[in-house]
Formats: sequence, structure tokens, C-alpha cells
Amino acid sequence: MGHQHFNGLKTAALFGALWAVLLGIGWLLGGGTPKYLLIFAGLGLVMTAYSYWNSDKIAIRAMRARPVSEIEQPAMYRIVRELSTQARQPMPRLYVSPTAAPNAFATGRNPQNAAVCCTEGILHLLDERELRGVLGHELMHVYNRDILTSSVAAAVAGIITSLAQFALFFGGGSDRDRGGNPLAGLLLAFLAPLAATLIQLAISRTREYDADEDGARLTGDPLALASALRKLESGTRARPLPQDRELVDVSHLMIANPFSGQGLAKMFATHPPMAERIARLERQAGTTGGITRY
Repeated sequence: MGHQHFNGLKTAALFGALWAVLLGIGWLLGGGTPKYLLIFAGLGLVMTAYSYWNSDKIAIRAMRARPVSEIEQPAMYRIVRELSTQARQPMPRLYVSPTAAPNAFATGRNPQNAAVCCTEGILHLLDERELRGVLGHELMHVYNRDILTSSVAAAVAGIITSLAQFALFFGGGSDRDRGGNPLAGLLLAFLAPLAATLIQLAISRTREYDADEDGARLTGDPLALASALRKLESGTRARPLPQDRELVDVSHLMIANPFSGQGLAKMFATHPPMAERIARLERQAGTTGGITRY
């Protein structure tokens, strides 16, 4: 379901680079032994499967969210029911997180096992039209299978970081046996995680642009999402989430970067610049005459 994007090719290329880094570490640590490539590839697949299968539980738990009934959140139910019916997809489970920081995310391994969560902050900040724009964006993450994409990227990047730390403390087999260059071990330990992080962030940013465009097409109202993003930009800056490990691990799922950050921190943000996202939505509204239908 979802629109076709050249960004899909970019994502495939980025995944290729991420796996190349992982297998390159395996080759170096194994001293060029092919069996280590198979071991690290298998480890990557196992960790990816675990992360993907449990993605909804991990994110919901990190945000301390609870399921809500239609009586408690009638507008949220009405919007999601309408959009999922329009997209011919099952109704996801709905959650609310008891935090004042305005944000929302979707998770789940497929449309049949999806969950959408809003914070109390975003429900108070946005009007119903803007909330509809946000929920359309989140639903498209599920329909575009972005949860799988982000799960794979996060799992492989995590493995690369762990292996690089192992190399730093214990050294690769070839270097240890042949008295290799310790500088190479240091470069491996620091540059490999950096490369993995940057590739993971590039994947996340690419999928955000796609969800913005597809969500706006689903709701038929690009300017509603643009308006919501403006509010979220100032709202998340005023009420950032604490950067503890659980929240950092799920931050890429959220519609807006939940953390404050300036300077170099922006380079490592999980989301593209809000101004660029808004500009793209405004251009989309201009080419479609504002209100369109999916």
C-alpha cells in the first residue's frame, strides 16, 4: 500500500552499506575466515527478528503507555477508524502515554498487530484536524512496513557497536596473532559505530519523508500535518523527554524528535529538519490543490 518513492532505492542502498560494515567487522575480527561472516550475519538476523517481533511491547513499555477505550478518547478512535477503513486495513490498538511532551508513534510488526500511541501532551496541543494529520502519518509507517525497516537498522547498528567494543577490548584475531597495528583496532572501535549510527539515521529520516507524503495523501490534507509539525517543533523544544536509554532506543519511532539538541547533536537527530518537512508538505498541497483524497 503506500506511494512508490525513489527513497526506497536510497533505503536499500543504505541497508547495503550497513550490512557491509557489519560483515566487514566480522571479516576483520575473524582474520579473513569466511565462517565468521556467517556467524555475524546470523547474529544480525536473530537480533533483527527479536527486535521486530517485540517492537510494539518495547516502545509501549518505554513510554509507559496504557490502552484507552473509545469512551476515553472518542476523537482518536473516530479518526483512526475512518483512516484505517479508508486504507482497507484493520483497526490498530490505541494507547495514550501519560507524558506532557507532545509526540506520537506507531509500532507493531504488521497492520494486524499494530499499535498507535499519542502522548497526553499532543492530545492537548493539537486540534482535531491536526491530530488527523499526525495519525495519518503514523498509520502509513505501519502500512509501509517501516517498523521492519527501523527494527533491522536498529538491530544491525547495535550489533556493530557491540562488536566494535569487543574489538577494542580484546582485539581482532588477525591483529592479536600477528601483532597487528593497535591503531587499526582503535579506528575499528570508533569509526564503525559512527558509520552505523549515521546510516541508521539516514534510513530513519528517509522513512519520515515518505510517511509525511503518504500520510498527507491518506488524509487528503497536507497542510493539516504541516500545521501540526509547526506546533510539535515548539512543543517538543519546550518539553523535551529525558535522554534515558529506553527512550533513546524508541525515539526514531516518534513523529518529532523528542529530545532537545543544538549544534553537533542535530547531526545525530533521528528526524529530518522540521522546516524541510513542512516545506515539502506545502509543496504537496500546492500541486494537489490543498485538499485531496486518497
